[in-house]
Amino acid sequence: MGARAALLGSVLLVAMAVALQAQQVWHAKAIDDGALSKRLGPETWVHAPGGLPDGLVATRGTGDIRSAWYAMPTKRYAHGILGDAIEAGELKVRTSAGKMLSVRLPETQVFEDRYPRLADLDGDGTTEVVTIRSSVTEGASVTVYGLTGGALAERASTGFIGRANRWLNIAGIASFKGGTARQIAFVRTPHIGGTLYIYEYDGNRLIKTASMHGFSNHVIGSREMRLSALADVNNDGAIDLALPSDDRNVLRVMGFMKGTLTELASAPLPSRIDKAIAIEQTGAGAAFIVGLSNGNVYRVGQP
Repeated sequence: MGARAALLGSVLLVAMAVALQAQQVWHAKAIDDGALSKRLGPETWVHAPGGLPDGLVATRGTGDIRSAWYAMPTKRYAHGILGDAIEAGELKVRTSAGKMLSVRLPETQVFEDRYPRLADLDGDGTTEVVTIRSSVTEGASVTVYGLTGGALAERASTGFIGRANRWLNIAGIASFKGGTARQIAFVRTPHIGGTLYIYEYDGNRLIKTASMHGFSNHVIGSREMRLSALADVNNDGAIDLALPSDDRNVLRVMGFMKGTLTELASAPLPSRIDKAIAIEQTGAGAAFIVGLSNGNVYRVGQP
């Protein structure tokens, strides 16, 4: 029993050492207020046609779908999480051949979003369209569309949260685990104790691969959806995700280590993050520029 206890103690010490090595306390340093506007300009995507307030057109240079946007403004879901009660009832895309295709939702659903996201999720050379689709009675979902037989069709969904007026915000789509496949990261219920989820797409389904509680990437009623940023912070070839804690007073940097979602670093801040997060490339990997609700701007990174 003594030898076994000693072995277990050694394993525990190694595990603790790995955890301490993985998680770093980064430093937050105030910088000139004008730095934010210089490093992170306004959204530059083209405004979406069709009358959706602040709707933007997503574009991609390769693949079978080259652009996508929302249309058909509707007030049938009075949630107003993005600052108004106008959502979208239709998804439109333009293919690489220049063909226009669309999907129109039933009266019980809307796209509770400002712009779709285009990515080759499974590395097969074709483009998936990632959306936030909400049910007026069951809340939001991540729903993926793609081309099937020359038509735009639903490919996969996380399923609705299960209750009206419950929303999620996509934090990023990237190769968080390395390789050619890209995973979808989103925060479910970012205003009432948010949980970060990572999902993979296998060509037919969205499969949950990781989750962790304690995040927010949106200010309720705001049009700004970019309270997150993607960068390889430790030069390991996989993309990491920076986003606020659930109270938005801490920047948390998340990544995968040996297949496990891990907090790589964190930094407390004197006020809440309420603006889009910019990236500053460094020799050690990356740092982040964050704007706070008190009007100050901070650089968050390794000293």
